[in-house]
Amino acid sequence: MDWVSMAYAMGTGGQGGAGGAGGGLAAFGPLIFMVAIFYFLLIRPQQKKQKEHKNMLANLQRGDTVVTQGGIKGRIMGLTDTEITLEIAEKVRIKVLRGYIGAVLAKGEATKSEPAE
Repeated sequence: MDWVSMAYAMGTGGQGGAGGAGGGLAAFGPLIFMVAIFYFLLIRPQQKKQKEHKNMLANLQRGDTVVTQGGIKGRIMGLTDTEITLEIAEKVRIKVLRGYIGAVLAKGEATKSEPAE
């Protein structure tokens, strides 16, 4: 019997059976803090990056030099709502889904790579 009364006393948190409404609310403090940290460090930056990528895809134009997510570099020769035709070498064209364009290169960067030494 002594163990049962001791377990009961430990379960009440030493409050002697009085309800702890403030204690229950205080337990959510760390949880709320963790959600705020996740939002500002993970969720918000990811949403910003997705928005920038969507804007970049919407502003693609014929003649832009782009890199696909697979690493293929080429110049845009044709655009549709879902596909982009890239010229990766002279008279060599491929079709790529619009969502797989990773980046638009700066105007000064050429599509031809320099020979390795």
